[in-house]
Amino acid sequence: MTRKAALTRARFEDRLFAVLRWFVIAFLAVITVVPFYYMLLLSLKPIDALLLDPGSLWVSAKDFTLSTYRDVLRSTDDGGQGFLKFLLNSALVALGTVALTLLAAVPGAYAVSRLKFFGHRQVNALFLAVYMFPATLLAVPLFVVFAKLGLSSSLVGLAIVYVAQTVPVSIYMLRNYLVTIPYSIEEAAAIDGASRLQTVRKVILPLALPSLMATGLYIFMIAWNEFLFALLFLAAEPDKWTVPLGLAQLSNGIEVSKTVLMAGSVVLTIPVVLLFFAAERLLTEGLTSGADKS
Repeated sequence: MTRKAALTRARFEDRLFAVLRWFVIAFLAVITVVPFYYMLLLSLKPIDALLLDPGSLWVSAKDFTLSTYRDVLRSTDDGGQGFLKFLLNSALVALGTVALTLLAAVPGAYAVSRLKFFGHRQVNALFLAVYMFPATLLAVPLFVVFAKLGLSSSLVGLAIVYVAQTVPVSIYMLRNYLVTIPYSIEEAAAIDGASRLQTVRKVILPLALPSLMATGLYIFMIAWNEFLFALLFLAAEPDKWTVPLGLAQLSNGIEVSKTVLMAGSVVLTIPVVLLFFAAERLLTEGLTSGADKS
């Protein structure tokens, strides 16, 4: 192939990919934004307007209502669905899971990435392999163990179960970032008289903040949306239900209108979306960190 032909082909490919990129972006935007938009739209309509025109893609001023959200958030004693309590329970479990997981994952990831010991490469792969175990295989043994410990119907027990699920992948994610931090930084801190613990706390953790944020948000989404273990541990305690359990109750209720169900779905989704946009820059840096080294 001549030089001129190669340049012509390169220009053609650049133009083609420039056009295809926008088609891909538009396609991804449609399949992600449109379902959420329609769900939000249905949650702002009364059930009568929905039945009259279910395919409408907008809500008129006379049909606009927030009564569905009041119904979803109001306590069950007042005739509502009690989602405000579910939101609080989910927040406590998710934030507790994030704190406990990072507390265990940070020293674990540091040890795997920095300390040399027999089988340290295999240990890193083992963490990821443990995360890939199906949750259904662990559900019954964990329930039996926690029932004997008296934690089978508590938010604390549920958070600990989530920690067992999230620690392996958290260590794997953090390890990929920590290996990119030069050893010379720790050596300089050691020369200045810092202990290893001080080095981790004052040097490594500030540098690893983007990865910590990305990992923390990932853990939060897992704990916030998890359903199987929440059902297994909290089914008999409605006051301790998380949002996914409350949403499942709405979807199974014949007397509950679809507009109320959509309002509950929006309530489940909005906190994660807001967190994502609030930490978007740090999340992007954390997810791409360590991509050039492992």
